[in-house]
This record gives sequence, structure tokens and C-alpha cells, in this order.
Amino acid sequence: MFIELELTLFVLLLAAAVVALEVKDLVAAVSSISVFSFVSSLLFVAMGAVDVGFTEAVVGAGISAVLFMVALYHTPRKSAD
Repeated sequence: MFIELELTLFVLLLAAAVVALEVKDLVAAVSSISVFSFVSSLLFVAMGAVDVGFTEAVVGAGISAVLFMVALYHTPRKSAD
């Protein structure tokens, strides 16, 4: 019944993973990882694991993204000269 939704979310999950691996900008990579986590939480909810999906959304897409951004903010930038 939900196979179309699950397949769509799985394709979005793969696309977010590929973007996170291929992008050169670290901020874009962190954003893509956050999207990956949020789509995986939607996939968990579509499969019926609402508690796991909620936890993934809060921890994976929320707290982890904020911690990664704070770590990037405190990392010194180097030029490629």
C-alpha cells in the first residue's frame, strides 16, 4: 500500500547520500547529512516505527546538524594557496 511512498523516500535517501559524499563545501555536506537523517526518519514513520522516526528526527536531523555546524564554525579556514 505504501510501497510507492517508501520507494520515493528511498530514492531521496540515496540522492542525499550521494550529494553528501560528492560535495566539496563542508556546510553543504552537513546540510545534506541532515536531509539524509530527516528522510530516513520519514522512512521509519512510513514503515510504522513512529518512535524510531521521531528519535531519528530529533537526534539525527536536529542535534547532530547543530553540533556539526558549531564544530565547523570553530574550525579555522585554510586557503588552498
